[in-house]
Amino acid sequence: MLMPKRVKYRKQMRGRMRGKAQRGNEVQFGEFGLQALEPGWVSARQLEAARRAIVRAARRRGKVWIRVFPDKPITQRAAESRMGKGKGDVEFWAAVVKPGRVLFEVGGMSEDVAREALQRARYKLSVKTKIIQAYDRAGGS
Repeated sequence: MLMPKRVKYRKQMRGRMRGKAQRGNEVQFGEFGLQALEPGWVSARQLEAARRAIVRAARRRGKVWIRVFPDKPITQRAAESRMGKGKGDVEFWAAVVKPGRVLFEVGGMSEDVAREALQRARYKLSVKTKIIQAYDRAGGS
């Protein structure tokens, strides 16, 4: 599963997810992409499940790019523990996703295979997404 090798600070505050994604909002590498429509945290487990769904649906044809990385530690207090005694332990790692962010890209496969693979990945994620197509760099569309 994806997670940072090391971090400067072990625990983070939750933060806010205001506005749209300023970068990472266009298909750069492949021909089709999966774009987030709402803000949220996508856990490393969800990313791995979605990646596996894409690879299986594509039957190892083509290439898959993961455009987000889970670098935010999410902490939780133990169940039925009393208040106080500090912040909980890190439970999982998540990627902060804003609307417009491209999560996955696929290339080197036919359109129907790519759309089917990305549709399978959509079911694994906790944010609403849509499948987008890369614009032709030369003339648009």
